[in-house]
Amino acid sequence: MITFIVCITVLILGYIFYSRFIERIAQADGSRQTPAYRLNDGVDYIPMPWWRVFLIQFLNIAGLGPIFGAIAGAMWGPVAFLWIVLGSVFAGAVHDYFSGMLSIKHNGLSITEIVGIYLGNGVKQFMRGFTVVLMILVGAVFIMGPAKILAGLTPESLTMTFWVWVVFVYYILATMLPIDKIIGKLYPLFGFALMFMAVGLITALFVKGYSIPELSFANFRNFHVDSDKFPVFPMMFITIACGAISGFHSTQSPLMARCITSEKLGRRVFYGAMITEGIVAMIWAAIGMSFYGGVNELNTMMTEHQGNAAYLVNEISHSLLGKFGAVLALLGVVAAPITSGDTAFRSARLIVADFLKYKQGPVKNRIFISVPLFAAGFFLTRINFDIIWRYFAWSNQTLAMVVLWAITVYLAQSRKLYWITLIPAVFMTAVTTTYLLFAPEGFSLPAAIAYPIGIITALAGLTGFLVWKRKTEYASLPAGSASRAGKTEGSEDSRKGWSGRVT
Repeated sequence: MITFIVCITVLILGYIFYSRFIERIAQADGSRQTPAYRLNDGVDYIPMPWWRVFLIQFLNIAGLGPIFGAIAGAMWGPVAFLWIVLGSVFAGAVHDYFSGMLSIKHNGLSITEIVGIYLGNGVKQFMRGFTVVLMILVGAVFIMGPAKILAGLTPESLTMTFWVWVVFVYYILATMLPIDKIIGKLYPLFGFALMFMAVGLITALFVKGYSIPELSFANFRNFHVDSDKFPVFPMMFITIACGAISGFHSTQSPLMARCITSEKLGRRVFYGAMITEGIVAMIWAAIGMSFYGGVNELNTMMTEHQGNAAYLVNEISHSLLGKFGAVLALLGVVAAPITSGDTAFRSARLIVADFLKYKQGPVKNRIFISVPLFAAGFFLTRINFDIIWRYFAWSNQTLAMVVLWAITVYLAQSRKLYWITLIPAVFMTAVTTTYLLFAPEGFSLPAAIAYPIGIITALAGLTGFLVWKRKTEYASLPAGSASRAGKTEGSEDSRKGWSGRVT
């Protein structure tokens, strides 16, 4: 219990103090007009109150990850608490904040275009295709997940196929209509359901006297039932994604960058939403480790049900909250993935629109882009859910890694403290590379090969960045100047900082 309380406290303190530090580095200016006002089109660029933008951002990013991912991550034991806390405060929330603020700086551009500005045209072209595919994967995953839960609530009357179609039709409407028509109106209600779920479950856990494992020296180890195939590094860092850091979030922040009314609200909306999600992930990880009597018992249950976290969510909710409370809690669980799935398709539409420079005001333009996206998404629902989830998990963290590198380049160019994203970028490079080489859905190489290559790749990225930084600083100085002889100064473009070039 002490570990859980300390972790929740650190998450809250991270928002209170570290987010202010990050905001100072970003030099957010509340006096500058945001794209919501400057480019108001009545569809995607619409000024909205900060609390509504916060709830939309929170629900956009809080898909199945902080629930299903946290339960699956709890199989590794209390070490999962450490990743949720440190990942959320120092990596995930920073990643989400700068994704949103850079989008504000660049007129609400999608993350693929922002990556291209700082990492080059070649990376931009690759990321356009990669990210659109990831968004379709997210949409497919978040059709099947909530449909499975809803089918469990109506076993006597409504089938999973029925719920798949209901969710799919909702996605079409939410993607096509102006953001304030469905998303802006329904999300506050979904948000309250999700909050009830989190608060209700953890309160019931305390009242009924469940024991949450502590993070001690004895427990600082791998509890996973198949520890050889699932080492903590890199497997846990891929499994617990949305509850610590997630590339998907960087595709959602630009949606709210088009609606936020002041740069000063970015800390509440972007950083704050990620910390809130970290708290949700902590709650579900704690419940997973304690509800069945311990981490070993959780592993047994997950093994018996072939890793089906939806079954555990249903059973836990009914047991802790009773029938009525369980229905409300499960609706909160359903709301989280549904509100990520619809904005995943919306993000895909906007990414393609930015790439094609296709205005999204006319309905026919939205239909032209959306039809192929939904066709691909529906095709993916025919594929085994577990297979889609595994590939989504790696793709998701790979996107986070690329975005962290792009933010780091921006900070370096602007003469800002780039180490705040460089360290997470190097770490996530090691995680994603090692996972790709080691995991069954990757190359299945032995750990003795995968680990050294992953670490060397991360160090190569670090070295390449430092060499690039040194060269660009040197090249920006006047020939023959004292600075070139050993003293460095910032170039004019670098000194522009946050209010520099706008694309």
